[in-house]
Amino acid sequence: MATEVYEKLEEEQLTNKVPLKIKMRPFIILGPAFLLTIGILIPFGMAIYFSLTNYSFKYADYVFVGLENWLSMFTSANFWHSVGVTLTYAGLATLIETLLGIGIALLLNRENFISRSLRIVLIFPLVIAPVIATIIWQLMTNNSVGIYSDWLRQLGISNFNWGADPSTALFTVLLIDAWVFTPFVTILVLAGLRSLPKAPFESAMIDGGSAWFTFKNLTLPMIMPMLIIAVLFRLMLSLQMFDIIFALTRGGPGDTLMTLPLTAYTEAFTYKELGVSLPFMLILWVFVYFLSHYIVKYWTYTQNKASGK
Repeated sequence: MATEVYEKLEEEQLTNKVPLKIKMRPFIILGPAFLLTIGILIPFGMAIYFSLTNYSFKYADYVFVGLENWLSMFTSANFWHSVGVTLTYAGLATLIETLLGIGIALLLNRENFISRSLRIVLIFPLVIAPVIATIIWQLMTNNSVGIYSDWLRQLGISNFNWGADPSTALFTVLLIDAWVFTPFVTILVLAGLRSLPKAPFESAMIDGGSAWFTFKNLTLPMIMPMLIIAVLFRLMLSLQMFDIIFALTRGGPGDTLMTLPLTAYTEAFTYKELGVSLPFMLILWVFVYFLSHYIVKYWTYTQNKASGK
């Protein structure tokens, strides 16, 4: 009798045994994410370490200098100038592209041949590399052969130096940035508009609500979560912008457009001082992290508000 009970229990244990494939499934799913995390943390940790040294491409050896590079950066006028340029550029680029993206999305949110055709054309700037787009704009704004410079001369505006003048360099870079990345915001906002329910808008129309009233009280609150995602991506990328500015002016004229990424690049690859350049990039990471953290928190709030929670 005891032998039969023991055999029955052993049979149940074998039946309920979890297969190895199922046991390994969590590790298989989380494995790539774990490897990616390690791949991110290793360079990040090395950057912190080398920022505490006098590492230079000019010398074979380096020594630990503690916070000397960080203190030198915070007391440097170039650093605060770079912070101001970076925040100004990122803020203006994000604001301009958000407003243009909303306006274009509202215009294209119609079912007709022109709107459908323009929605296809809209994605063309996104498939062009920003550096290539910058080179194209350099040709179009060239004072000798540029079509835009020729149009300005016909309007009586001569010697408009675009990126070659400190007073117009920021405008020129923002113009190129807006041309390349406004479609990204437009596509996200347009996707939000196309997903909205029709019933609230039909009710507002029956009640005699104006277009501005409908937009302010219905459309904007309902697309706000999608809009914040667009702002988050554009703000993060604008803070890190390097390619358009470098291809157009290399941070000039003078130091007019020396953002944090360009200052770090100059210190590392022009002056060969990697230890000096790394604090500029790490402080940029701090800006991006905290701004994105608070934007994501606000996104969660707007998403709950839009869903009525």
